[in-house]
Amino acid sequence: MAITLKNEHDIAQMRVACKLASEVLDYITPFVTAGITTGELDRLCHEYMLKEQGTVPAPLNYQPPGYPPYPKATCISVNDVICHGIPGDKTLKNGDALNIDVTVIKEGYFGDTSRMFIVGEGSIMAKRLVQTTFECMWLGIDQVRPGAHLGDIGYAIQKHAEGQGYSVVREYCGHGIGTVFHEDPQILHYGRPGTGLELQAGMIFTIEPMINAGRRDIRTMPDHWTVKTKDRSLSAQWEHTVLVTETGYDVLTVSAGTPARPPVVAATA
Repeated sequence: MAITLKNEHDIAQMRVACKLASEVLDYITPFVTAGITTGELDRLCHEYMLKEQGTVPAPLNYQPPGYPPYPKATCISVNDVICHGIPGDKTLKNGDALNIDVTVIKEGYFGDTSRMFIVGEGSIMAKRLVQTTFECMWLGIDQVRPGAHLGDIGYAIQKHAEGQGYSVVREYCGHGIGTVFHEDPQILHYGRPGTGLELQAGMIFTIEPMINAGRRDIRTMPDHWTVKTKDRSLSAQWEHTVLVTETGYDVLTVSAGTPARPPVVAATA
């Protein structure tokens, strides 16, 4: 496992890229309404990146081994789609719960973040899942400090999710990030305290738990990208990119519209 510790220049560049990624989500928020298609949301995000930010969408034409090129600028995952939903002609309706995942490239550095949205009022079940997943992400983030272990992050997430009756998707995880989209280490969203890699100042990685209302089992669609819950239950995900500092952590994917950390974490900070 090759871990790249970031220097001051890297960190400064990552702050820029990560803020820009978050600002794409700020921009698109008022457009997330009933009647719009996921393809139109993607088009608006892509246009904003290119024309307003001078950034490049990292997912577009991204092709890991064994996959076809990803065809869009963002991932938009609605209801029972866990991750990697390909934007298209799906029209949003009241009550839909969706994740918009944005990764931009600015001067060779990648900024990666995602948020959940609920169209209109939304059901109590959807709201509870979205809120719990948000809390899971933040409880994981709150474990980050030099000397902590990756298992501490995963355990905090898993304990909270399962304590609320939900399940943690295990096939996908967070990842190191910098001048490469996905690099070591892998950040599992489940685990045991005190296990796994020890964190060091200068590490930058994403924490992006995917939490299902039902069972954790997944199914991959014929497009090779879209991943859904096997039991068709709702799924939710939030994502931040986080820097390990000398004394704790710094969340890099912040902007004017970034939701504040939840009381369940703020009370322990």
